[in-house]
Order: sequence, then C-alpha cells, then structure tokens
Amino acid sequence: MNAKILIKRRFKKGKQKEIIALLRELRSSALHQSGYISGETLTSSEDPQALMVIGTWQDMESWYSWKQNSTRQTLEKMLETYQEESTEYQEYTLGAFIEE
Repeated sequence: MNAKILIKRRFKKGKQKEIIALLRELRSSALHQSGYISGETLTSSEDPQALMVIGTWQDMESWYSWKQNSTRQTLEKMLETYQEESTEYQEYTLGAFIEE
C-alpha cells in the first residue's frame, strides 16, 4: 500500500542557498532508493520560512528504510542547523479504510 509522508520544517531567515542545496541533495538521494515514487516541496504562502515535503513511497517499509539511511541522516542533521524547530513527520497510507 502506497505511503505518503509529510515532512514539516521551519527554517531561520537567511542561508536559503544552503538550505535549497541540502533539500535538493536529499531529493536526489531519495530518487535512488528502492520504493521511492515522487516528492514535492511546498512553501507556505503565509510563512515563507515554513516548508513541507510530501513524499510518496511504494510502502511504509521503503520509507522507513530511507528514513534510517545514513546519508539521509547526515543531510538531515545538516538541515537541522538552519531550522527554528524540530522536523515534524506525519505518515499516511493510501487507500486504508477507517474501521468503526
């Protein structure tokens, strides 16, 4: 079952070049991971320092494997130096039904 991962970050002002370069490197690395389907980066219209990445993976296991990847963890730590607060993750699966 496909997985949608929402990754929310809020960055400090300045250093946009460095932030964009790191985000591109993360995306480029993800492209080579088993189970990666697509990703998009959104900027808040109300707060340009707030970004959300929406990643689509073939399944949750593929996402978890990438989340634990050492390259990703290194890039994530580099991004954290530019963030105002911790990264927030929300994980969803497509097509799941709500049981009552």
